[in-house]
Amino acid sequence: MKTLISALLCLNILSSIAQQVPAAEENIPFLVTFGKESATGWGDDDYCQIFFFVVPENTTNPIYIRVFDPDIGGAHDEIRVAWNTKTRFSVFGGAGTISNADAKGVDPTGNFKSGSQLATKVFDQEKYDNDWYTFGPFYPKEGELDRQFGGYVFKVVCEGIAGDDGNLYRYFLSSDANKNMPIDGGNAFTYEYTFRMHDDPKQVSHIYPFIDSKVTSVKQTNFDWDNDGIIKIVSKVKPGILVKTSGENEWSNSEHKIEKDELNSSLDFQFIKSKNAIARNNVVISIRNQYGELLPFYAVPIGGIPKYKAKVQGEQQRR
Repeated sequence: MKTLISALLCLNILSSIAQQVPAAEENIPFLVTFGKESATGWGDDDYCQIFFFVVPENTTNPIYIRVFDPDIGGAHDEIRVAWNTKTRFSVFGGAGTISNADAKGVDPTGNFKSGSQLATKVFDQEKYDNDWYTFGPFYPKEGELDRQFGGYVFKVVCEGIAGDDGNLYRYFLSSDANKNMPIDGGNAFTYEYTFRMHDDPKQVSHIYPFIDSKVTSVKQTNFDWDNDGIIKIVSKVKPGILVKTSGENEWSNSEHKIEKDELNSSLDFQFIKSKNAIARNNVVISIRNQYGELLPFYAVPIGGIPKYKAKVQGEQQRR
């Protein structure tokens, strides 16, 4: 199974700019993390977001993790009353970075900062509005080698350590300190996504959980969707199955059977806003298999974006 995942990663990522987070294929404007004094009803349940970046094992040159607009205030961030928030970004590598179970949870508890801290910085109202800050250089072997994920893994933990504003930001895994230069075979993923929706109801956002060969069903859990339209699942055999969605400051979940033709591929969770769209809507989502194990969302879908293909009557009878 590990060999299969790694092979699919290589086949898919080499033709995609997977190091941009969120990726173009996701059509998500920003990741978002609020200060810990914020009310959860603004769309962040735990004021922390964890992303993993994978560097292929054969990479020898230094790598950089760049953050767009990491400070609080200005063009993109969400103010509550007055700018008072501090956000800490920390980069981890080495043993335990991804292999520690606490690192792969949905809550910032236990040893979720496992591994060795390679870099950290706290941002408030600084000079990085609408600009990039670069962490690194890091050498690939400073990450944790995990061939299941296709190479050396680095972890970035973003925490809202003070205040009540929302920090909106993006990442890029780069081979250059001063500009965004993709790394061949690089990738990024998370187990719980907290992100900003578009205000424009015509814009559809996507996330792509990977379904491996042992999955028979998935349970999606979303938070604070604000009844802002619908969320549906599209796959090779699903034209658009609706999931149960949450209201203001609420959790909601639903279970969905996985078909044989959906194994070893990605699902397309589509976030479709209503015509009376909610402005500045932030949402949290995670997905587990039938064993309760969290499934990763890859920045670019493994195996490509799934397209529904209706079966003709004869084909249905043969099955």
